[in-house]
Parts: sequence; C-alpha cells; structure tokens
Amino acid sequence: MAIISLFSGSFCQAEEIVRGVAVRTGYAHLFDDEIVRAASESSGVASDKLARPLSAKASVFNSFTGERERSIAHLRCAVARRLLDDGLIVDGFCSQLIPRSISHVLRVCLIADMAARIDRAVSSEDRNAKDAAKLIRRQDEQRASWVLAVTGQNDPWNPSLYDVLIPTDKTTPGDAIALIEDSIAKDVVQPTPASRQAAEDFVVASRTQLKLAERGHYVGVECEAGAVTLIINKHVLMLGRLEEELRAIAKPVEGVRSVTTRVGKDFYKPDIYRRMDFEQPSRVLLVDDEREFVQTLSERLEMRDVGSAVAYDGESALKMVEDEEPEVIILDLRMPGIDGIEVLRRVKKTHPHIEVIILTGHGSEDDRRQCMELGAFAYLQKPVDIEALSETLKRANEKARGSAEAVKPQEEETS
Repeated sequence: MAIISLFSGSFCQAEEIVRGVAVRTGYAHLFDDEIVRAASESSGVASDKLARPLSAKASVFNSFTGERERSIAHLRCAVARRLLDDGLIVDGFCSQLIPRSISHVLRVCLIADMAARIDRAVSSEDRNAKDAAKLIRRQDEQRASWVLAVTGQNDPWNPSLYDVLIPTDKTTPGDAIALIEDSIAKDVVQPTPASRQAAEDFVVASRTQLKLAERGHYVGVECEAGAVTLIINKHVLMLGRLEEELRAIAKPVEGVRSVTTRVGKDFYKPDIYRRMDFEQPSRVLLVDDEREFVQTLSERLEMRDVGSAVAYDGESALKMVEDEEPEVIILDLRMPGIDGIEVLRRVKKTHPHIEVIILTGHGSEDDRRQCMELGAFAYLQKPVDIEALSETLKRANEKARGSAEAVKPQEEETS
C-alpha cells in the first residue's frame, strides 16, 4: 500500500480530512507528537528539545550549538524507521522529511486563501478577525522556517513539493477525502522493489546523518543500496583531512556498505566549514550597554570558538533568557532601566541553573558582596584579560552543564 504524507496550513480542516482518510482506508495516523516521542525514547533527548525546531526559528546560539540540526536528525531517523511500514499517514511538519526518492508516498498539501482561514479561526476559537489573521501569519512563518530548513524551499506551498494540492476553501472535506483515497489507488504510488529499497536507504542515510551530527558535522547524505555519499556544502581549508574524518565516522553505521565524499554546489561560497566543538561554551549571553565594548568582546570570544549573543539592556537580556535559554551570562552592572543586580536577582530566581559572571568597570565592594550573595559565579572588573575571562567562562559553563567535577564560585578581581 502507498503511504500518505500530509502538510497543511492552519485552519485548513486538516484534522477532519485526516480522520476521514484514516477511517476510509484503515491507515495508521502518525503525527508530529508521536514522532517526537519516538525520537526521544530512542535518543534519550528530552521531547521539548526535539520539538523546538517544529515551532520556532533557530536559536541565536545555533551556529555554535547545532542543536536544531541534531534535533532534525533525530526526527528524520524516527520518520525513516516508520516508513518501512505500509498503510501510514504521516501528518504534519515531519512529513517534509520524507525524500522524493521514495516513490510510493503520495504527498498531499491542504491550502486555503487567507479570508477562509480567518473565518474558520474566528468561528472555531474565541478571537476576532485581527487576532486570527495575526495568529495565522505567525503559524505560516513557522511553517516557512521549517520547510526552508529541511528542503531548502522558501515557499512551503510550492507545488513542486507535492503531488496533490487541495484548496479546502473550494473543496468539501468529503471531496478531499475521496480525492486522496482515489489517488493512493493509482499505480504510480504503489510500492515497487526500487521504492522499497529507497525507504531502506533512507533509514541508512538518516542513521549516518545523525551519527555525523552527534560528532559536530553537518553534511548532506545520500544512500543507494548501502553505498553512502557524503556531500560537503561549505568550503573547507583541509578537505582531505575532513573527508577522512567523515568516512571514519560513517563507515561503522549499520547498513553502510561503502562511503564516498564529494563537494556540493555551495562548496565554493564564502562560508567556511567548521566542526562543532561541544566542549566549548556555546550559549553565552553578553549584557552591556557599551555597544562597542560588547561587540568586540563577542568577536574575541568567537575567535576562541565560544558562541555568544548580545543584549544591550536588562529588559532585552531577560527576554532572551526566556526565549533562548543561555547557559552562562556575562553581565554588566550599570545599565539604564533594569540594572545588572536586578537582572541577576531575577535570573537566579527563575533560572537558577544559569551561571552569571559579573563584568563591570564601576562596581564597589558592596556590589561585589551583594552579587555573590545573589548567586553570581564570578565578579570581575574591567578591563579584564581575555584569557582570564575565557577560563572563568569555561568553569562557569562546566557548572551550568552539570559537570561531574565540582566547580566552586570564583571571586576574582582584575585591575
């Protein structure tokens, strides 16, 4: 039997249509939450962390953490394992992870014009038309961000991504269900030995991509009957050494018969390939109203492979703490509005696991004492030696990540 993948805009009657198709065909319904749970059970990664790419743009720290890519790799593996079965509806964001090479998948997209979606949102939920439109636009942005991340397509409704597009503002749910049922009966979407092999190859490619991602490498992976090709899409200065490392990681993966490498179409773009170093601090928030100083500090930390983001005032910092979940904060005291001491107090109250390093040029002995009592990891004075700051940052990061090594708060002053 064919497999159905279904992607939909919000308020396009997807629930009613999927439920009807499942009843008429007897197909099992595989939705995003179930895929996330399966990925979490097999990987040990928390479900909320794996689900984050489905509902949000990449974190400002992602270029150093690679968390989004690793989460997607786990989800791809979970989807690939299920595609070895027939009689399945893959419903939701994760349907976009299925490669075109698996020809016994009918790719369905449910769409509708904005006016119809707003009307449905207003009638089904307690909100006015303005709020409904705002909600739908935000949900469309989430879908666009996801589709771009996993397919490279800017438009989530691009017809080239699907076999069947159903405008639900012009088609009744009953007619949509009948159309899908008729489509899956066609010979073109029936399983063949080649499409079965493609599904097995997808499993091997997904395993390989996950293994590479866990080692900090994000490259394209293709597989044909166990012959794996690794595609490097960023420029690298020592290509031979990288290729050797990638092959060594990929060869032991179950199902891999051989490994070759090649450069992709983006290899010659001015974007240097870098392997993720998961031991380095990668979620550091710098908070200081001296813009030139904090930008320079961010650049100097980046030269040491430390990932950081910047906030210029206390209010922005507190919002980033909620949205981005930094592991360590380097915090100035004297700022307009919410000052550093108040930021420290609120952070340690709501996120006690975040370590805070005070870095100030205007602090007093009383400030130092108060900060340490509030739970600061360290209290440093400007100007600070970058090596001393890097070492303090490393210890704070180890503590924030729950390092087995006992790390005691440091009280340091550098003149």
